[in-house]
Amino acid sequence: MKVGVLTGGGDCPGLNAVIRSVVRKGVQEYGYEFVGVRDGWLGLLQDTVIPLDIPSVRGILPRGGTILGSSRTNPFKHQDGVQRVKDTLAAHDVDALVVIGGEDTLGMATELSREGIHLVGVPKTIDNDVSGTDYTFGFDTAVGIASEAIDRLHTTAESHMRTLVVEVMGRHSGWIALRAGIAGGANVILIPERPFDIDQVCEQVKSRFKINYAPIVVVAEGAAPEEGQMVLKDQTLDEYGHVRLSGIGEWLAQEIEERTGKDARTTVLGHIQRGGTPSAFDRWLATRFGLHAIDAVKEGDFGVMVALQGTEIVRRPLADATAQTKTVDARLYDEFEVFYG
Repeated sequence: MKVGVLTGGGDCPGLNAVIRSVVRKGVQEYGYEFVGVRDGWLGLLQDTVIPLDIPSVRGILPRGGTILGSSRTNPFKHQDGVQRVKDTLAAHDVDALVVIGGEDTLGMATELSREGIHLVGVPKTIDNDVSGTDYTFGFDTAVGIASEAIDRLHTTAESHMRTLVVEVMGRHSGWIALRAGIAGGANVILIPERPFDIDQVCEQVKSRFKINYAPIVVVAEGAAPEEGQMVLKDQTLDEYGHVRLSGIGEWLAQEIEERTGKDARTTVLGHIQRGGTPSAFDRWLATRFGLHAIDAVKEGDFGVMVALQGTEIVRRPLADATAQTKTVDARLYDEFEVFYG
């Protein structure tokens, strides 16, 4: 059997660990051949496929990014896209695909599975917003990076006695903001799941200054004020219909400065959160996902996604796993309300 491996959407730490485990187990235990699809779904549209073997995945476990490249390509937005995908697979005698991606990439995998393509999904995203799995790899690394940044910002905030606003990733889900904000001792945490009252935010900031304390505000890029629209710097859409988020941090700092009379500055962590070497947890989880994904291929169990439930790796129908976005439970957010107002 020949198996293709594809990484789509935004890169994140741990992608190479999946590729490595899929190829090593597939070759050593099942005798499979492998090819890598370059640049996500774009590679199948453009017939850009490279051979994969054990030497080609040696030493990539600690590397961030993906050796296969990635893109935010939607095959259904291209002329004859589905047929071109099928033609490329047929031309290279690929019997099955391991698709590693987030909600958009796995959403396309769901649709292509319905078109008869044999594939198994592996969930990745730093946002941790794929339903059906307790965690996605990449999330732990992103939280660690954001937490360290918040730790560092505390000292400069105190030195200048100014508010520092930290904008982290999170389009629909505030997992990074909540986890990193709590770990970093932020005073205000704003997430997409709960529109915020700017007056209440400013009151919380003022209360910190009253005790001679410089506040840290952590805001997810998808957070929005009550009865207002999401603050954006760029209105253009990608092939999945998403705007390129950014701007809420700058808007928030400006509002805080005007309403409190105290200096406020913004730090946008952006792509720093998903770059660099993966944490030990993400390497472990990504490796387990890869091992179980190739087992699903061996058993002919297609149209599924491997997922973490508790400590077990299970399989979930792709259609179920991509039906909705996993968001922060309001009860979890409320547990920490005493710390940040």
